[in-house]
Amino acid sequence: MSNLMITSSQNPKIKRIRGLLENRKDRQQEKVFVIEGIRLTEEALKSERPIEMVLYSAELSPRGFALVTQFSAMGCPVEEVDAGILRSLSETETSQGILAVLPQPVSELPKIWDLLLVLDRIRDPGNLGTMLRNAAGAGVQAVVLTPGSVDAFSPKVVRAAMGAHFRLPILTLDWPEIIAACRQSDPQPAALLVADSAGGDPCWDADLRQRLALVIGSEADGPQQAALEAANGLVHIPMPGKTESLNAAAAAAILLYEVVRQRNL
Repeated sequence: MSNLMITSSQNPKIKRIRGLLENRKDRQQEKVFVIEGIRLTEEALKSERPIEMVLYSAELSPRGFALVTQFSAMGCPVEEVDAGILRSLSETETSQGILAVLPQPVSELPKIWDLLLVLDRIRDPGNLGTMLRNAAGAGVQAVVLTPGSVDAFSPKVVRAAMGAHFRLPILTLDWPEIIAACRQSDPQPAALLVADSAGGDPCWDADLRQRLALVIGSEADGPQQAALEAANGLVHIPMPGKTESLNAAAAAAILLYEVVRQRNL
């Protein structure tokens, strides 16, 4: 643990972290991301993922200082930062006085899987983070994003996902790669089911017990034509009310837990 406090907003480490928080290009070039707050840093510690750097301020709670001590004992670079400077980096209204920089994991599809969540051009960070959190809770083996989706490692996504980044693979594939993964017979080809508010089977009538890749389309445009052409079927959530469609994150949660329900009958 360094004995010198960072007191300048022009410090290279502060400028770098600000760039990582604000710019997708910086995160992609360095292949790192930033987490903020006690809970996420605890999740990172539990996951045993490598930690590049931890910054904290005197505003940290006793629970947070215990975390800092653990990171320091592990040999992780830990530095104190002026509280005002750390607050200026915070993406939340009330800074908890700690953030960390981690390498982005290199994710691949599991060799054996029976439930994938495919998110097709999801652009809202809060929705994506919520869907990642729901996917982790529902036992999804991996989440696949298509090109044109919001950055899965943006601060808003990471915060909304509440640690899901440490619990499941998140990767980007184009449609030919997704279709190829579904067609592989290990142990058998997977059904590609597309959520479509305009048609298809009611979700409780569809067979969601089979090996399955569930596709949720973008909030504005729905699923791409490539998804519809490759689909083995369409599913929708019946809505007796007058609303035409659900928020993408809400729809994903309902469909994922219908999968869980059917598989536990």
